[in-house]
Amino acid sequence: MKLYCLSGHPTLPCNVLKFKSTTIMLDCGLDTTSVLNFLPLPLVHSPRLSKLPGWISKDGTINLEKKELLDLSTIDVILISNYHCMMALPYITEHTGFTGTVYATEPTLQIGRLLMEELVNFMERVPKAQSATSWKNKDMQRLLPGPLKDAVDVWTWKRCYGIQEVNSALSRVQLVGYSQKVELFGAVQVSPLSSGYSLGSSNWIIQSHHEKVAYVSGSSLLTTHPQPMDQSSLKNSDVLILTGLTQMPTANPDGMLGEFCSNLAMTIRAGGNVLVPCYSSGVIYDLLECLYQFIDSANLGTTPFYFISPVANSSLEFSQIFAEWLCHNKQTKVYLPEPPFPHAELIQTNKLKHYPSIHGDFSSDFRQPCVVFTGHPSLRFGDVVHFMELWGKSGLNTIIFTEPDFSYLDALAPYQPLAMKCVYCPIDTRLNFHQVAKLLKEVQPLHVVCPEQYTQPPMTQSHRSDLMLELQPPPMPYRRCSVLNLPFRRRYERVYILPELAHSLVPTEVKPGVSIATVSAVLHSKDNKHTLQSVPKPPPVPPTKKRKRVMEEPPVAPKPLLSGAVPLEAFLATLQMHGITEVKVEETADGHILHLQAEDTLIQLEEDGTHIVCDNNEPLRTTLRDLVLRFLQKL
Repeated sequence: MKLYCLSGHPTLPCNVLKFKSTTIMLDCGLDTTSVLNFLPLPLVHSPRLSKLPGWISKDGTINLEKKELLDLSTIDVILISNYHCMMALPYITEHTGFTGTVYATEPTLQIGRLLMEELVNFMERVPKAQSATSWKNKDMQRLLPGPLKDAVDVWTWKRCYGIQEVNSALSRVQLVGYSQKVELFGAVQVSPLSSGYSLGSSNWIIQSHHEKVAYVSGSSLLTTHPQPMDQSSLKNSDVLILTGLTQMPTANPDGMLGEFCSNLAMTIRAGGNVLVPCYSSGVIYDLLECLYQFIDSANLGTTPFYFISPVANSSLEFSQIFAEWLCHNKQTKVYLPEPPFPHAELIQTNKLKHYPSIHGDFSSDFRQPCVVFTGHPSLRFGDVVHFMELWGKSGLNTIIFTEPDFSYLDALAPYQPLAMKCVYCPIDTRLNFHQVAKLLKEVQPLHVVCPEQYTQPPMTQSHRSDLMLELQPPPMPYRRCSVLNLPFRRRYERVYILPELAHSLVPTEVKPGVSIATVSAVLHSKDNKHTLQSVPKPPPVPPTKKRKRVMEEPPVAPKPLLSGAVPLEAFLATLQMHGITEVKVEETADGHILHLQAEDTLIQLEEDGTHIVCDNNEPLRTTLRDLVLRFLQKL
């Protein structure tokens, strides 16, 4: 069993597991932090950004040698754990020769589709007049300003996919429900479990009849809107692959929510606007729910809240219709009937309005001071770029970062000097190191595999040993482009036996409750299922005139099989009864060695065999063999 690690980002994993003749990709997260190296894409003309000089490269050609750790066309299936971990799917399904199946829950598919459509929309509505690729050449890259000149593997960076690629990729997705068992080629079964992190988010169990692998990615034990995490099904795993822990282990999500609300209220009371760069699904549901409870007590009832995204309407609607994927509290509201999320009431009372973009209706409805939720969290594209240009020059306004995926200082860099206030309240509900240590103690996997970042403290806090995994035995770390041989070997296979063959067996009890029988059969294997069938009888040979019919000889009976153990004391007594008295006994790791000194003979008594070493004395060897056989059963 091997694990190929294709991603260096612990919270955006992409691993490939080879298990019993199947090749399974575990997630395909898209690391978009590279966009921080580029200038923002404004929706309207920005005099400031347009005056910045471009970088002019020398004309040249590129000769790239692509090194592949694994041929992605050999992938049989892709298992998706949550919608953030499927954003690279079109690159794999459309450009690698992939012909397999993708498995995901319905909310993961639908919200993943929204995030992909939003990304495509952000990119395509601001087309670039020119494109350049020569800068990816290693010789030219060295001439670039930092940090681009130090970026790793820039030649692998791709242009954003289009909507046709998105639709084609998602057409390969087969929907699954929690605890549903899906058989892969008769070799293994895969089953998703609730991970408690987001709508439809899953951990996965991958198992055969005798081996079990758990894949834990993006999980949460906090009480938020999704179904709670299923922990019990993770027990008794041979290997547990752990990834997707919190990126903010020292930031308490409840504390960050409180800070978010207080900073928002302070800015609005001072007459300023609040900008919240965020994804169109996920944490925004919790932010809106928190604000719903906070608005009246903070006297913000007249403050407009705007949610701007090409998929804003669909995102808010999807969160209300996936009732069976929500926590029990929110499920019960559906049957009252009440909307499970309070943002439905905010929309009905016109406190929350949503728009596809800043153009159209938003222009006429827009009033200040207000709160705007919009993307993208990187501040490099989307409607957020417009608001940064609009509000950045006033110290009354505040930008509040809640998404932990990007460095907020790097995100703000192109907008400096900036007068607006900046507040960093990263909200990450995924497992922290204390929670995961407790979880692993409860589920007790034999082996844990995790990114190497989890096996050492952060570089900026090297003294914090509590910000790493300390387990016994130590976890197996992996890094990008590494291949791990997972630490257990297949020892057993399940074999089925046909009824007529089973009927012919004559079991013999070898110890209380355990019986065995010998069998002669043909092993038939198909689709990784093995069946014992009766040995077909050979066809009779027809007699001929030229030769007499030869009588068939009776089949030779197979030699009996032996079972049991030779008890040392009883065997020594038997030897003495037969005149063998000078016996020296030596204990070994596997049993005992008996040295018959007068006869110059050795007898090795071991758990899985008995050996008699007796040179040039066949009568003695035969006698000793018969004495050993007295203590064994014949089958």
